[in-house]
Amino acid sequence: MVAIYLPILTNLVIFALAGWVLSLATKNVTHVDSMWSLFFVLALVTAMSQTSIITERHIAIMIALFIWASRLSVYLTLRNWGQPEDIRYQNIRKNNAPGFNIKSIYIIFLFQALLASIIVLPLIGSLENSRAYNLIDKLGLGIVLFGVFFQSIADIQLRRFLRHNKNKGVLRTGLWKYSRHPNYFGEFLVWWGFYLVSLDGGPWFFIISPLLMTLLLLKISGVGLMEQTITNRRPGYNQYIQNTSSFIPWPPKN
Repeated sequence: MVAIYLPILTNLVIFALAGWVLSLATKNVTHVDSMWSLFFVLALVTAMSQTSIITERHIAIMIALFIWASRLSVYLTLRNWGQPEDIRYQNIRKNNAPGFNIKSIYIIFLFQALLASIIVLPLIGSLENSRAYNLIDKLGLGIVLFGVFFQSIADIQLRRFLRHNKNKGVLRTGLWKYSRHPNYFGEFLVWWGFYLVSLDGGPWFFIISPLLMTLLLLKISGVGLMEQTITNRRPGYNQYIQNTSSFIPWPPKN
């Protein structure tokens, strides 16, 4: 696996540095959000180029990953196009001034490349295994595709709501009636699904991938970070918190 992993890591670093150079020209690092899912596509394409045998199972994994990655990257690109730098990155910029332009190499771009290189481990391991496509694989990829569908519906519902309620109100309908972050829950399903695909014969430490993604979603870049400021921007959000599940979809209290 080391022989495959080194060229993967090299390509991820090159891609991260290209994103950093672009940020210097635009004075905006928000495009790293669009790059995030593409790190995984690059990693898997690199791994497949190093694999001597491409099976039906490998192709199914690659298709599932491409569906997830392209949808997420396109959605974030369209959402952020022509907008000022995201408030999250504005705060990071302020907290790391002066010298943010240099610090952003490792704070933003190389850090995301590192995270991707760890989270992608089960997928790389799955490509190294040329066993037959079995029921566990189909179940895992089914969970992945359901997760993509779930987060896609959540993102569509949120985009429609924000189009008419940009600076007011709280979305309480559709999937958002049952979870305050259904898009993140869909992402959670995606990575536990990919982990399931790697279970048969994969080393025990592959579980770091879905665990790390869950930590990011709940405590670092997802739910925790989003809800630090949203109560100030959205009147009524405190009541929404009291009545609605934070992550796992569940019937509201009222």
